[in-house]
Amino acid sequence: MVSDAVLNNDWHVVTRSQDLQEGKILKARLLGEDLVLWRSSGEAKAWQDRCPHRGSSFATGWVKKDNLVCPYHGFMFNNSGQCVHVPAHPDQPPPARSKACVKTFHVQERYGVVWVCLGTPQQDVPSWPEWDDPSYRHRFFFGYGHCKSSAPRNLENFIDVNHIAYVHGDTLGTPDFAEMGNYKIESKPDGIKVSEIKVWQYDVDMSGEGEVMSASLDILRPLTVCLRRGTPNDRMVILFTVTPVDEEECIGWKLILFNTPGEVPEAEMNELSNKVIEQDITAVESQRPKRLPLDLQAEFHLPSDRTTIAYRKWLSKLGVTFGTIPVAKNAVSSR
Repeated sequence: MVSDAVLNNDWHVVTRSQDLQEGKILKARLLGEDLVLWRSSGEAKAWQDRCPHRGSSFATGWVKKDNLVCPYHGFMFNNSGQCVHVPAHPDQPPPARSKACVKTFHVQERYGVVWVCLGTPQQDVPSWPEWDDPSYRHRFFFGYGHCKSSAPRNLENFIDVNHIAYVHGDTLGTPDFAEMGNYKIESKPDGIKVSEIKVWQYDVDMSGEGEVMSASLDILRPLTVCLRRGTPNDRMVILFTVTPVDEEECIGWKLILFNTPGEVPEAEMNELSNKVIEQDITAVESQRPKRLPLDLQAEFHLPSDRTTIAYRKWLSKLGVTFGTIPVAKNAVSSR
């Protein structure tokens, strides 16, 4: 288990709910831990992908009568992780001690995805009220944005609106309107609120026209942020969360809602979003170091970088270490 208590005790997305089907076994990796995902009586399960008998993977095993079967020796485990059947000794009760149990993790399903906490949850999954608002009838999901960089680098890229004019110069913005105005930022112990962001972008209805739009960012968790763009009656809302696979490997998940009165062309939306994701991945994978430096002296900053500066300070204050380069104890960092 990683030593980063903040991320270890938080919730992270590992797959879409619709992809975790009854009788199907999926593999995932979270914070350097290999997981096996499956369903028992409709309930999602997340276990350590390691049979306690000889350490083999469950990934090529199968589900039988609501139990998970290890493919190496056929050991059968119930939905609590307890061994209930040993084929080599069918008449002998399986060991009841903890060594014969699979390590299990906390699971929740919300917003159409499966969230896993490896440690002890300190709070619920991030709140996203628009999900239950029926006026947001246009819904899109983009996942599996596999990135060979750290999760904090990926999340910081999303909240850095300065890159839109260049990284997304042919999709979301344009270099002709790269100037970044002032905005409000409020740092709290439980997150960061950024409001009154003014940035030139194409219309949320994908009409091809562009203008300066108002947006806000709510950084809810170290690796989860909610973006709201547009007017109350014509708004796009994005919940973006990043799964920390390993120190320098992550997966981005983007859930998008629209309450725009018109139609949002699905094919065009998919094409645009996938291109934006590819552009972001290319940009983030080029950054060095791959882990996000929390010492503010490590890179130089501008007034328009206040959001990312606040994010780095917040991570440092929380004690996030996985995927970051923490401030050295004897270093003097800008405040």
